[in-house]
Amino acid sequence: MSVPQQGREESAAPSREDPVVAGLSEAIGGPFGRHAATPRRWWGPVRIALLVAVVVLALGFLADQPCRADGWADRADRSMWTSLCYSDVAFLYRERGFVDGLVAYRDSLLEYPVLTGAVMQVTAVAAAALYGAFGGGGGLPPAIAESVVFFDLTAVIMAVAALGVVVATARTVPRRPWDGLLVAASPLLLLSAYVNWDLLAVLATALAMLAWSRDRPLLAGVLIGLGTATKLYPALLLGVLVLVALRSPDRRGALRDAAVAVAGAVVAWSAVNLPVAWWAPTGWREFFTFNADRAADFGSTWFAVDLLAPDLLPESVDDLVVASAVVLLVLIAALALTAPVPPRVAQLAFLAVAAFLLVNKVWSPQYSLWLLPLAVLARPRVRDLAVWQVAEAVYFLLVWRYLATLYDPSAPLLSNDQYALAIMLRIAGLLWLVVMVVRDIRRPEEDPIRRFLTPPPGAVEPRHRRRGAMPA
Repeated sequence: MSVPQQGREESAAPSREDPVVAGLSEAIGGPFGRHAATPRRWWGPVRIALLVAVVVLALGFLADQPCRADGWADRADRSMWTSLCYSDVAFLYRERGFVDGLVAYRDSLLEYPVLTGAVMQVTAVAAAALYGAFGGGGGLPPAIAESVVFFDLTAVIMAVAALGVVVATARTVPRRPWDGLLVAASPLLLLSAYVNWDLLAVLATALAMLAWSRDRPLLAGVLIGLGTATKLYPALLLGVLVLVALRSPDRRGALRDAAVAVAGAVVAWSAVNLPVAWWAPTGWREFFTFNADRAADFGSTWFAVDLLAPDLLPESVDDLVVASAVVLLVLIAALALTAPVPPRVAQLAFLAVAAFLLVNKVWSPQYSLWLLPLAVLARPRVRDLAVWQVAEAVYFLLVWRYLATLYDPSAPLLSNDQYALAIMLRIAGLLWLVVMVVRDIRRPEEDPIRRFLTPPPGAVEPRHRRRGAMPA
């Protein structure tokens, strides 16, 4: 064994840092020694994480084959739900007019932000061209066969986005590259990667976290703005950056960085939204109208309460959503401003997005992907991530049985009360991780990442920092 060079920064070894990994490592000789030499190999942590992610994503694609074989032809087909292979992608290709050559927002209404809609539109054009050139479909009707091509192209895009999330997470804290493996091997990625287009926003968020950690506030803001143009939730990071700036010893400089990020986000969001708002105002407003008008929907806390106590909630839960969101965000702000040392961006970002999901009117199965890189950066502990994700996996298995029951009530697979309990289990799993992150903020010595940051949050920094000096 060789002793590390004096002054060399210590990097995290999972078998040393994580009790669960340390216990598992006993089967192969025990944890990595503190003075063990780390050989330089092509198969480093990031490449290993990418390989694992490729395997997980491939397994997820294979798991969708029962539905892909008939092109997701009918929502009333119980086998689609019981095979756990439902995806919005093929259905929306046919139901939002892409198969008929309609242009999103102008010719048909689309309840998605404009950057997601743009990806859908470009993919639709490519799918139509490929189907026209090569045909295929295994005897399926043309519209359904073409929607399968659309799904395949979308799956490739989502897989590339997932790989980007893995790399960004691995590189956000340079001394903890193995954390990318926690994203790569996640059950959430296996189960939900191809259900919808959410990984676009997850990628933008993960890249924004990386940019912020590399002292690139403008780039971080631009990425947040682009992420908000794919899903709404990345906008929450802007408030987080302001809170972190308020706790910085160099408050003026930190607030200037936060202001640059906010400005970059506003400009990026406007650059992709304003042209569509001018070109197709009614279509552009559909995302906002749809979400404002919808009632409490599948997966949400409100839906579970309504199932368990039908007369308890008002017909519209909008006021409850807003009030609950305000209360939770005020609590997060109070936590950030009163913590013994400045919290990390990832910790507050995780709490903000978790609060958003807990009070939102809908919590689709794939929405939990939003939390994945933030959870890993906030609390990279196998036990705590496993508690949360096991609850998510159980919910994923049960929600499809509930939907199968709704489409065919003659043979129920899950009752209303059972589905409500599945939602509550999911909430409990997330709250476990929330409590762990809050504990780390209140007791920073428990934070598994803090000692690997250079400089640590709250340290006095010169205004001209070296790259990589802004803690995530």
